[in-house]
Amino acid sequence: MKTSFDTIVNIDEIGSSRSVKMNELLSLASAEGISPSNEDTEKVLFIGIDYQNDFMENGELGVPNSHTDIKNVTRFLYDNFHKITDIAISLDTHELNQIFHPVWWLDEQGNHPAPFTIISAEDIEKGKWTAAEKAEESLKYIRNLEKSGKKQLCIWPYHCIEGTRGAALESQFSNMIHFHSIARNTRIKKIIKGQDPLSEMYGIIKPEFAEADYGNYEFLNSLKSYQKIIIAGEAKSHCVLESVKQMVDYFADDREMTARFYVLDDCISSIPGFEEETEQAYEELKNKFGIHIVRSKELTL
Repeated sequence: MKTSFDTIVNIDEIGSSRSVKMNELLSLASAEGISPSNEDTEKVLFIGIDYQNDFMENGELGVPNSHTDIKNVTRFLYDNFHKITDIAISLDTHELNQIFHPVWWLDEQGNHPAPFTIISAEDIEKGKWTAAEKAEESLKYIRNLEKSGKKQLCIWPYHCIEGTRGAALESQFSNMIHFHSIARNTRIKKIIKGQDPLSEMYGIIKPEFAEADYGNYEFLNSLKSYQKIIIAGEAKSHCVLESVKQMVDYFADDREMTARFYVLDDCISSIPGFEEETEQAYEELKNKFGIHIVRSKELTL
């Protein structure tokens, strides 16, 4: 490539504002003269999950080691620039008043729960916690969440609030994927998730629980056109894990399809306290569906 990695990505600025203007960067992308992605013989999709400022190390819900993840994933994208056909990304997008944020709940003294508090259906039934609004619907959601065997309701710090800097893409990752979009003449697929006030939505396909079927089947079916589907993002323990589960579960009867999934293990990190169960979950997905857990420098496209 004509443009160096260091021109597109400034490692020292990961997690902070970009110093290079987008229009300056994209003018360089236009001058690359690379073949457009629609000419690729092997179709490769990269999915970047929730690489947003609030999940960076200095963010509202910072994931330890996320800056190294950005360094590794941007280098992978650069080194495989000509082989990556399309890029899709997800954007966790919330309001303050959602069931997993403190303001939704009150204890017997009228206090909101601290971040990382677990609220169970039993807690609500005993009066330990009360929903400030939509009490009946809130209890119903948690009962169904527990019944389906999903993660318990965890109260998260306010994060990725729509319109804030925290909800925006991390600057250096943003530089790379938008550079790729212009240079290879391909449109980035941006998936907005997490806006339902009465449900968590870790995965990019559907909420943790909803009475209606809100699955993103258009995106799922589009995956069939790719020979390789490469996944990275934050956090390994939550949004990346649930996204991988949702996608491979959809193709559960097609082992040839699930074997197309590659997770970049050195481009994802877990929220502290969830490491052991997370590693076990990925091992189960690898054994059951044949997905590949690889390091970015070991994957040759």
